[in-house]
Parts: sequence; structure tokens; C-alpha cells
Amino acid sequence: MKILLSIKPEFIREIIDGSKKFEYRKRIFKESVDIVVIYSTKPVGKIIGEFKIKEIIKDKPENIWKNTKEFSGISKKYFDEYFLGRNEAFAIGISDFKKYDSPIDPYVIYDNFTAPQSYRYWS
Repeated sequence: MKILLSIKPEFIREIIDGSKKFEYRKRIFKESVDIVVIYSTKPVGKIIGEFKIKEIIKDKPENIWKNTKEFSGISKKYFDEYFLGRNEAFAIGISDFKKYDSPIDPYVIYDNFTAPQSYRYWS
């Protein structure tokens, strides 16, 4: 199964250049997912590529950071602010990233498209 995941453009640049190999989330999908389709948030506002899920790590935020910080693509401060007050964190391992030759404008293709706040199951 695939999901559509909203990711900020600055983090997508790091996924493309290979310096970000983990995407962090406060909550994770309920169904089995193997492919993540990436929606680049505004000002880009397009679907730009996809990746395979290598692994999903579930742990305390401090353990997630300790084990993934080398390829986090974010600062410790940003990480701590994102997970502030949380006892549980998720790190999605990024594998086999594929950038689309032509980004997809979902606002043109799909009627009433709204970007997911977190994720949306995708077909």
C-alpha cells in the first residue's frame, strides 16, 4: 500500500541529496505501507517523487535521535521542538528514493485536492 506524505521543501532537498535518510512522525499509519509518495508543501505544492520504506523505528524520542541523528536532516533543536511532550516517536527509514521526471500538480489533476496534514492512503 502507498501513502501520500506532506514534507516541507527544505527537507525534500535533503532527501534528494541523500543527507536525510529518516522522516520523523508523531504518529504512524495503521495499515501496512511500503511506498511513500511525497507531496512537497507550499510554496511548491506538487507531488515530486516517492521512496520505499526501509524500516519504521518506534521508540522514545531521545532514543530515536541517538540512533538516527547522523542522517536526520534536521537540527537537534528542531527535533526536540517537534517531539516536545511526547513519549513516543517514529522514524521512517528512506530507501530507493525516486524523483519524478515531471512533478505532479494534484490541484490540476484531482478534484477538490487537499494536502494531507500528516498522511493519506494513496492509490
